[in-house]
Amino acid sequence: MVIRWKLFIAILALSFFSGTIWADEVVVRKAVQTHFEGHKIDSLKKIPSLGLYEVVVGDELFYTDDKANYFFFGHVVDTKTRTSMTNERIQEIKAARRVPLDSLPLQSAIKVVKGDGKRQVAIFTDPNCPYCKQLEKELVNITNVTIYTLLYPVLNGSMELSKKIWCSDNQINAWDDFVLRGIAPSDKDCETPLETLVKSGRENKVSGTPTLIFADGSIVGGMIPAAVIEEKLNSAVDANKKEKAKK
Repeated sequence: MVIRWKLFIAILALSFFSGTIWADEVVVRKAVQTHFEGHKIDSLKKIPSLGLYEVVVGDELFYTDDKANYFFFGHVVDTKTRTSMTNERIQEIKAARRVPLDSLPLQSAIKVVKGDGKRQVAIFTDPNCPYCKQLEKELVNITNVTIYTLLYPVLNGSMELSKKIWCSDNQINAWDDFVLRGIAPSDKDCETPLETLVKSGRENKVSGTPTLIFADGSIVGGMIPAAVIEEKLNSAVDANKKEKAKK
């Protein structure tokens, strides 16, 4: 860590005292890409106040010089406000990220339509996840919604349990019985889409359960109360209406 800080300070000094002559971003991107073969560089931009470039690759945010000779991983802290500029940027990126609902394997979801079903949400969830069970209790009294439950068995023992739920005669009842009432599903075996669902989750950077994806593509990770779910469902509908109006 000490070595990284010394390296970072050295790069800053070099950038500032050399007059901060910026390289072409395309050139820097190509230089960075050589170190991340098979991975997409999601974002690369100049940060004049640091004399560096900010790079985002997947879930990683780091900084580099104009030749991509050095990478700095860590937090840049504004000494005046005592806040992490890096953390603020990470939160901005997360808030701006969107996953189109129709890009998900909804045909492989446990689908529940309540009321008119006009509002929509897809949920990557693990049957053994305690926060997922809490979320299900919050969803009980929400109506006029279509809920796509995407089984995402990432915890120990969850793959076999998810298979039993999927193979049940009534998937909705089997899911509700287990997550709301603790009643285990019966022993059944069949072909399942679980591998497809896990692959989709990984491709969409789902790092934990539950993860909710709303109709406007906005993403919320973790358990949230019913009031917040209602707010997100409504704002997603409004956002889609505004988008359609532009067209």
